Amino acid sequence: MNGVVEALHIYDEHNAPVLSHTYASRPLSATHLIPLYLEHPVPRPNLVYLSNTNPPTLVFSLHHANLLLLLTTSSEVEPLLILEFLHRVVDSLEEFLGAPLLAPKIEANYDVVAQLLTEMCDGGAVGTTEPNALRDLVEVEGFMDKLLGNLNLPSKPAFANSTPTLHHPSSQSTPALPWRRANVRHTSNELYADIIETLSVTLAPSGRPLAALASGTIAFTSKVSGVPDLLLTLAGPSGNKHSLGRVIDLPVFHPCVRLARWREQPGVLSFVPPDGRFTLAGYEVDLMPFAAMAEDGGWNKSAAAMLKLPVSLEIKTGLGPTGSDFEVRVQVNRVFGPAGGGGGSGGTGGGGGVGRGFGVGVPHAGTPGAPALQDLSVSVPLPADVRNLSEIRPTRGDATYNPGDRTLEWSISNKELAQGTSSFGLRCTVVGQNNGDDDDDEADSDPTGFGFGGASSAYAYDETYQSSSPTKSSKSKPTSSSSSDPAASGDKDDRRAAQNKILMPSSASVSFAVKGWLASGIKVESITLDPRKSRGLGESVKPYKGVKYLTISKGGVEIRC
Repeated sequence: MNGVVEALHIYDEHNAPVLSHTYASRPLSATHLIPLYLEHPVPRPNLVYLSNTNPPTLVFSLHHANLLLLLTTSSEVEPLLILEFLHRVVDSLEEFLGAPLLAPKIEANYDVVAQLLTEMCDGGAVGTTEPNALRDLVEVEGFMDKLLGNLNLPSKPAFANSTPTLHHPSSQSTPALPWRRANVRHTSNELYADIIETLSVTLAPSGRPLAALASGTIAFTSKVSGVPDLLLTLAGPSGNKHSLGRVIDLPVFHPCVRLARWREQPGVLSFVPPDGRFTLAGYEVDLMPFAAMAEDGGWNKSAAAMLKLPVSLEIKTGLGPTGSDFEVRVQVNRVFGPAGGGGGSGGTGGGGGVGRGFGVGVPHAGTPGAPALQDLSVSVPLPADVRNLSEIRPTRGDATYNPGDRTLEWSISNKELAQGTSSFGLRCTVVGQNNGDDDDDEADSDPTGFGFGGASSAYAYDETYQSSSPTKSSKSKPTSSSSSDPAASGDKDDRRAAQNKILMPSSASVSFAVKGWLASGIKVESITLDPRKSRGLGESVKPYKGVKYLTISKGGVEIRC
């Protein structure tokens, strides 16, 4: 696979071309490409093959911040390479233009964008994609340039460009590290590690976990002068770093990480960091409590307790005399995980300082000693047959129903969570397409309304047109008496309950964020700077270190009815 990138097109939210950059060959133009791409039904995959073009074209796509990026090539390429390149383009544009990435920013800074796209891909071959290296290659007009440019001076001073280029001799004297800028200088030396985990849990109606996965990301921020050599040590839930290799699945690392060191000692990351904030590593952890499974394959009830979640969700359907009510209950668990999983004092600063979120004495909210639950909300999707919710009764928080999306949203504010309440309830009454009047039975038995069937079946065609009033009254009396019969009323409620059963929700999902806690129990044991391998940093300088933990669930915890 030696294919090349032929063109990159960027479109706005109205599918209008914002920017087109051609690398090789004679690819499809932006105006001709977009209708061919939109012909494919939604959801469109990230790779679309256009067989009717000459030559046949591969189209790689990426949606980001209302922008659509389309990359074309007519030769066979590695798909993961191209998709990663598109993500790197987005990251670089946000690094240079600022987030969020909008179409007006690209149009106003075309000179910078053109330099970026040229350096990142040369002649169709992917080149430099590290933001730190691009800082040395791409000239960005600084504040002095803009000020002096507006004055229309005949010439600009030599110090106008705030960022040196790689062609200067001074930049060639430092070791070539693609991910780190040359001659990095900081007045305050700081090292921060943030571990963010995203939960994805599916629970059965009984509460048994069907699937439980935590996807983690280690975001690292390095503001250290020179070329530091760092060592970050992770520990497992039990505090033993040797068991980390069995806990972490599918690890991925930044190119600065020495893979040989990780293979020898899982949990030890040795690296020379880029300057600024970057993603150091990513991983997955299977949270299924296999230890609680019986040998015969049966389910142990303690397994649900071993899968410690910040909140417990329960939903009951078919409540009320006609089965038109359902109830959602949320239980907040104040103790998260074993020993507050993800805790530890690995964030203390090297110079006697205290890392972010760590205090002396009483722990602050949002730290491993006192995890803080925030942004709690519950989403309940309803069937298409539901017309509306006649009653919505939450014990706390605000609940709204959107008939267009057929979704009930229930949010509980952080202020109410901080009051110490651990149990919250929500009860709703559904209304179907039928209005539910007392004449439903007649409408069901006589859909035409002409008296054929049901209680009106006594008036058959063989009956005479003239009938005496006593006969009619005698026939009408049993109908009224049957309506007051408790057995008939119970049958009507049973029929309504059967009809309302299809209006009940089949699942509910909960979203939240917990600061100071990780579902996997992984924690940072230490962050060490090796003074012997580091260059450009004095031996007396001890960087300020800090660690934060965050668990996020954006509708990731789902329970089925």
